[in-house]
Order: sequence, then structure tokens, then C-alpha cells
Amino acid sequence: MSLWEYKHITSGPHGFATPALLESYLNQLGKDEWEIISYETLPTSPLAFNGVARRTTLRDWTLESAAAAAAKIEADKLRAEFAAKFTGGAAGAAGEAAAEKQTTMVSEAAATEDGFRKLRNTESDGDPDAAEEGDDWDNWDNLDDDLPTFFEAIKPHLRRNQRGPGQSVGITFLAKRWEQTEGDLIGALKECGFVIPEREDDAPVYLEFEGELYWLNLNNRHELFLNTREKPRPVFRVAQAKPLDPSDPAAALLSEEVAAEQAEKAKREAERLAREAEQAARRAEHEARRLAQQAAAQAAREAAAAAKAAAVPERGEGVVSAAVESPAVAEAEEIVTVSTEELPPEADDFLAAVRAQMRRNRRGPGYSGSVTYLARAFKQPEADLVEMFVAVGLTVPATTNDKPVKTAIGAFVYWLNKDSRGAIWINGDEVRAPKAEQVVPAAPAVPAPVAEVAPVVESVLKPEVVAAVEPAPEAAPVSEVAAVTAGDSALAGIRLLLKPNKRGSGVSAEVSYLAKTLGQELQSFLTVVSELGLALPATEEHKPTFVEHGDEIFWLNKNPKDGSVWINAKTSKAGAKKAAGGAAVAAKPKAKAKKAGKAE
Repeated sequence: MSLWEYKHITSGPHGFATPALLESYLNQLGKDEWEIISYETLPTSPLAFNGVARRTTLRDWTLESAAAAAAKIEADKLRAEFAAKFTGGAAGAAGEAAAEKQTTMVSEAAATEDGFRKLRNTESDGDPDAAEEGDDWDNWDNLDDDLPTFFEAIKPHLRRNQRGPGQSVGITFLAKRWEQTEGDLIGALKECGFVIPEREDDAPVYLEFEGELYWLNLNNRHELFLNTREKPRPVFRVAQAKPLDPSDPAAALLSEEVAAEQAEKAKREAERLAREAEQAARRAEHEARRLAQQAAAQAAREAAAAAKAAAVPERGEGVVSAAVESPAVAEAEEIVTVSTEELPPEADDFLAAVRAQMRRNRRGPGYSGSVTYLARAFKQPEADLVEMFVAVGLTVPATTNDKPVKTAIGAFVYWLNKDSRGAIWINGDEVRAPKAEQVVPAAPAVPAPVAEVAPVVESVLKPEVVAAVEPAPEAAPVSEVAAVTAGDSALAGIRLLLKPNKRGSGVSAEVSYLAKTLGQELQSFLTVVSELGLALPATEEHKPTFVEHGDEIFWLNKNPKDGSVWINAKTSKAGAKKAAGGAAVAAKPKAKAKKAGKAE
């Protein structure tokens, strides 16, 4: 039965600095034949633990191990005696001494291998003046040799320096880790040769130890840090070179190469200036064409306005134009047209490749793409890409607030603009043909409400509605229009612009929106609406005035939040009953047919 000895093992309250140190400690316990029977880590750190280990005081004796040790001892003795026979006296004495020493070492080694540890002399344990074997308690000066140096002790605590090369550690951190005061550490630093800086901007004093540099510095919070880095080593030596002699044949060749290079640079510069001049001339031509088109469009608008004013001198007389200037026409006034014959042949392929890379425009119709993205997609510099856009006729705006110049090339319209960050974007859309102007015969002289509302109503009617009202060529031109009452025609036209409500039933629209859509002033439009019988209630408690038209009723109300006036319409009770009666009549024959089928 084995006898055991036990000991308490611990890493201390702070634990080991690194897992490698913990592993080394546990490996040493295994080498010393200690068996860990209890191991508990601290909750604050997995590298801190407490435990208990044990090992046997005597190993189990076996016959095989004892016989092997005795045979080895006998063989060593025979080998020593055989060697002593062939040596002289001094050599024999030396051989005997060596044999004896070897026998002693073999005995000790055999004692270790056979499982028995060396016994300790316990006879002088009671004598306090007796020196123990291997007692080093009196040799305190030699104990420092087993400790690491200061430079070796700080290595596990160094971290990457965030403000320069190498690594660093705070003196406050080391004091807490080693459970010492900062004053003791500063004293140790002075003993190692460090110079403590007094100010933040003091020049560091470097120390060298085993090929590495160490120095101290203060940060802006007056905290002391220890820094280290590898000592820079030279990688070359300075050598004096000799200038080339002008008479050397190589100098003439080099002069020719430099001259050819300068000529090539001058040629490229001349080509660049020629391209810039051509682009400037093209931009000037486009600008002049755009200004001419704008002037022509302005003159056309003024002529149209004058013709319209002359065509309707008085209320209810003359011909009323039903055309409303379409957005496409207004947009066409600002478009500069570039013929595809003026562009190089590869312009179509280039614009097609650009359109393939563009995406839907989030802030308007058409599609767009940034020049930065297109430059990465085409693997071209942004400046070259902008020059290619200018070469095909596009105009680059100088600032962010500049109005873009739209250029029509073939079936597409392109324009360039700058965002708030100064990045250039290309935009494109299909060319939209302007809508043809429709002229509808005016109604004869009617009372005041119809004279003001009739042009507005006829201008918002859909083409199919106008065609339905328009008489045949042989019929009287205004006979059917005159049959319609003033109120009915105006309310029918307004009803076409009302939109379904998001909440509840019926339709509605804001009066200002209707006036803007119909091209009327808000005050005059409100006057016309009031003459139709619609009036705002005096207060929110009063009921509005209802005007019936067909199967619907119309009324005005004011939004209490922003004070805007709205026109509303919904199905009247009579219209709802009529619709319900029609549905019942339509469903009744089905029921009769079902009964007739059963009778059959």
C-alpha cells in the first residue's frame, strides 16, 4: 500500500499572466510526479486557481526492476576493473577513482530508476545549529539570480503602442499587476538607468538592452509609460558615385532619349489643347443653339398668349382653345438637339453602354448614374469619362445650383448635374413627343357662370369625351353643347378631377389644386364655384350647402388644420336607392329562373 504526501497548489489571487505560464507550471508538477486531485478556478479569471496535489513517498518494489539495477552495477564494476589492468599506477589510481565515482553515480541513477527516491538525513533535525543538506537559507544574495530581470518581467505585459512603433505599458498598470507602489517601480526604473521625464514634450532618453531600445514618456494626463522597440539596424552603406562624362558615348544616347521624351510630351500637350479648344467651341455652339431655342420658345409662348387674348375679347365670344400646354412641350423648350451625323461613329455604342449601366432615377423620370460608378465599371479615369461626355455634346455644370442643359441625341435626352458633394451624375430619358393642340368650338353666349367655366371644363375633358360631345360635320356645330345647362356642364367637368378619398366614401379635391390644374386664378375660380351654388359653412357647427348633380351631391368644407378649401362629392340617397333597386330587379329574374328549373 502506497503512502501519500499532499500539498496545496495555487496561482495567487491574480493568476498567471499568460496561458503559457500556467501550462509550464502544470507540466512541472507532472515532472515532479504530483497528481492533481482538486482544481478550482476563480470566477474573476480562468488563469487563477486553487487546488490540492499528491504523490507517493515510496514506489512499489518489483523483482524485475531490482534485478536490472543489480546487473547494471555489476557490469559497470567489471568494465572498470578491465580498464584498470591496461593503465599505469597513476592512471590506475585515476581509473579507480573514476570507477568509484561512476559506481556512485550509477548507484544513484539506479536508485532513481528502481523507484526509490534518495533518503534525507534526519539525524540532525533536532539540532538548530546543524546545517541541512542543500540549505540555501543563508545564501540570500544568490536568490536574486533565480529572478528574471526587469526587462524580462515586463515583456508579458507589453501591448502594441497606439501612438508609434513598438510596444508600451503603463507604470500604473504594472504597479497594480505586481502589487507594488508606483514609487517603488519608479525607483527600480532609476536603478535600471531610466531618466524620468518631467514634462510631456521632454525628449526621450533611450536605453539599450539585448538589442532593444527602452524609454519613458508622459502623456497629456501626466501618466508615465514605458516604451520599447527593436533597435534600428543599418541596411546599406553610403558610397560615392561619379557623374557621367559628357564625352562618353552613353551621354549622347541618353540625350537623344530625353529629347524624344520631351517631344512626345509636347505632342501630347498640343493634342490636349486642341481637344480642349474643340470642346470649348462645341460647348459655345451648343450654348448658342440653346439660347436661340429658348428665345424662339419664348416668342412662341408670347405669340400664343397674344392670339389667345385676341381670340376671346369678350365673355362667350370667339373660339376657345382646348389645348393645355403639355409638360413635354415645356420640356422641349430647354432641350438642345444634337444630330447623330455630327458625332463620331463610336458615340452610339458609348451611349448604349452608358445606358446599360444606369439605374432608375429616384428623384424624377428616366434613369441616372454617377460618373464615379461608371468610371469603375469602364475602368477609365473620371476626367477622361467627363471628356467623352463633353465630346458627344453634353454640358458639364460649373456649380451644384446650375440648371442642367438637356441634350437630345437620337431617341434619348441626356443631361449632366452635380450633387451636394460635387459629384457629377448623368441622367437620361426617352424623347417624348408633344401632344397635339386640340381646338374645340366655343359655346354660344350663355350666362356668366357658364362663360367662365366652359373653357375650363372643355380643356380637362378626355379626348373620348370631347369626341362624344362633338357633333357630326353636317349638324349644327353648337346645338348639343347649348342643350347642356350651365351648372351641369361645370360640375361634370369638375367631377372628372376629383379623386377617391383614402378614408370613407366619395371623392374630393382641394380648390387650389383644381384652379392650378385648370389654369385659373384661385379667386376667380372660387367666384365661379360660389355662383354654382356651393358655399362654405359659416362655422364648423353649421351644415354645408349641398348641390345635387345627377346621382351625386357636391359641397364645400374647410380643413381645420391648414384652412384649405376642398370640394367633395358622393352618391346621394336617391342615387343609392336607385342603384339598390336596379340591383334587386337584376337579381329577381334569376330567382324566377331557378324556380322554373325546379318545376321542370
